Amino acid sequence: MTYKRILLKLSGEALMGNRNYGIDPDRLSDYANEIKQLTDQGIQVAIVIGGGNIFRGVAGASNGMDRVQGDHMGMLATVINGLALQSALENADIPTRLQSAIQINEVAEPFIRRRAIRHLEKGRVVIFGGGTGNPYFTTDSAAVLRAIEIEADVILKGTRVDGIYSADPEKDKTAVKFDTISFKEVLQKGLKVMDTTAFTLSQENDLPIIVFDMNTEGNLLKIVAGDAIGTTVS
Repeated sequence: MTYKRILLKLSGEALMGNRNYGIDPDRLSDYANEIKQLTDQGIQVAIVIGGGNIFRGVAGASNGMDRVQGDHMGMLATVINGLALQSALENADIPTRLQSAIQINEVAEPFIRRRAIRHLEKGRVVIFGGGTGNPYFTTDSAAVLRAIEIEADVILKGTRVDGIYSADPEKDKTAVKFDTISFKEVLQKGLKVMDTTAFTLSQENDLPIIVFDMNTEGNLLKIVAGDAIGTTVS
């Protein structure tokens, strides 16, 4: 396997499946089966998941809500998604731990770096909820931060498209897909891979990002095995 320890970044919207909001149990089950293929190979898996299927702090702020209050609601939404994913993984016989950046001791462990690494070394999947624990930071930033802290080999960003394009492929049929691209080129071309804070943090720490289609069966295992799936930013 090309990578031994990965951080998988999923959006909250990914859990909706074909629904307009909320969580699709079938989609959760599909993701659990994909992740199990990795753990069966001894790959150490950490996950950061967004909360956009439930609530977005930015959206709340645009409607007159206090931004800090809205972001705290968004953090709680990521914990809800983390609990749902934890349940799906454990139904697939994958030992899992949920750690939260905001203390909710009854449902999740507090984030402790050494404990998280120890869980990974013991073969447990670790889900990081609660974002960074601070308002004004996205779950993209949380994903990069946690990946650096646990010394992950790569960030795998699962999306509904099969990589990074020169334009939105759902709107522009002439958009060209990149197989590999540098951090510098992404910035020069103004491509939106992650928010600026997250992307810069990844660049400064030489942490590669692979953007791929999470909904294509087998993609996750192929990437970890070294296949050229999606777009690699390095």
